[in-house]
Amino acid sequence: MDSLFKNVNNVNTEEDRKLETLKSLDEKIAAAIEKVRALKEEKAVLERRIKELEQSLDEKNQELEMLKTEKSTVKSQLEELLNELESIQL
Repeated sequence: MDSLFKNVNNVNTEEDRKLETLKSLDEKIAAAIEKVRALKEEKAVLERRIKELEQSLDEKNQELEMLKTEKSTVKSQLEELLNELESIQL
């Protein structure tokens, strides 16, 4: 009889180990799923930030082009005025 109880105890112990292993795996899977969810959220935030920065860069580039055009126009006007002034002084 004693041997029979030992076998039952061994079975329970083995089942307990299996249950603990399953619980541990379940916790690891849940943690991994949470990590993936958090990373997806972070990725979405970063993608929005990249779009904002790209839009800002485009706006700055347009502004820079406008300023270059304005500079060129002012430079041309200044050269014309200098030429006109030179011709008047002669």
